[in-house]
Amino acid sequence: MGSSQTSDASPVSRVLSVVLFNLLVYIVIGLPNAVLTIFVHTVLGYSTTLAGLTFALQYLATFAARSSAGRLVDKIGPKPVVIGGLLSCVCAGALLGWAGMMQHMPAVSLGILLLSRLFLGWAESWTSTGVIIWNIHRAGAENTALAISWNGICSYGGIALGAPVGATLALIPSPYGGLVAVGTLSAALPLFGLALIGFYQGAQPHPSTETPLSFRKALRLVLWHGCALAAGSIGFAAISSFLALYYAAHHWAGAATALAVFGGVFVCIRFFFASQIKRRGGVFVAIISLLVETIGLGIIGIFPSRHNALLGAALTGAGFSLLFPALGVLAVNKAGPRNRGAALSAYSIFLDLAIACSGFTLGPIIEFSGYTAMFLTSAGCCLLGALISYLLQRVRHSPLVA
Repeated sequence: MGSSQTSDASPVSRVLSVVLFNLLVYIVIGLPNAVLTIFVHTVLGYSTTLAGLTFALQYLATFAARSSAGRLVDKIGPKPVVIGGLLSCVCAGALLGWAGMMQHMPAVSLGILLLSRLFLGWAESWTSTGVIIWNIHRAGAENTALAISWNGICSYGGIALGAPVGATLALIPSPYGGLVAVGTLSAALPLFGLALIGFYQGAQPHPSTETPLSFRKALRLVLWHGCALAAGSIGFAAISSFLALYYAAHHWAGAATALAVFGGVFVCIRFFFASQIKRRGGVFVAIISLLVETIGLGIIGIFPSRHNALLGAALTGAGFSLLFPALGVLAVNKAGPRNRGAALSAYSIFLDLAIACSGFTLGPIIEFSGYTAMFLTSAGCCLLGALISYLLQRVRHSPLVA
């Protein structure tokens, strides 16, 4: 599937054939979402704080791998980086299944589970960064928003698909059910991707006489865009890490459904409204997105009921949907063709860091003040993100298209 084969294809078809690899990895990310924190808290017997930290460790690993992902994509091209991400994802799945087999030894099981989360974070970083830059090469820089948007559709579509599948697999009796079954499927999906990727022709790094952008300079370049993204990412962390525990605390059924609704609404909004980024501007879309996310989290916190939790999850998914591409197009285009990988990685780090830090902050808030305080704190962070985005609009750091 080389460039000669896609020269007459539409930008969307060029993007879709490669974004499949990101879909596979994000299905694996979604598989344990509805069961991971419950497994750590209920089966292994650890605190909600440690359960949240276990979930967030994946994003800490993603954060740590961003610099290498961006640097390697710019240096050797995106395909080898995507292959490395898929290999790491296979390791994560195998370790997840092993952790399920060792649940009778809680400390050992937790240790293996933490290692699995590290591999999964590495897989997410390398695959996502590689796929986006690969698709910008294939579809053209003028379709950067398209490449980022479809990457997100497959990312959160994969999470929405994986969560209920993982919850169903977790109900299968041991020794071959539960986390063992989830881990087996988690290893099989990226193996399929590795078998398929050999038929694809990679993209060469962009030829340029520009001096490669250091990661520190890239961080400074996208600082305020990243801060707004980080503020909104706290809401995603609240839903992904603690919604299942919130349902369990109230003895409600349907946590996996709520997570699937969050992902499904995310995908629909990204699919039908991504064009608004180009029409109305990334900063405007970011402000509206963050305000909708604030309302969704506020509903969950102020009006505790199963139906309101479902509504709040849907609104949070709708608000979070366009945030990354809305500000991401601005951030990536500021760096120029030679340094897109570095800029994308630097920008994405703010999402990773925000979600990783949420494990250290949101869990203790629940233990000391309850779920209402946690969701309202997350809503306040989103509101702060809207303010940062408004200030970006006032400063006008860059146009939408470079």
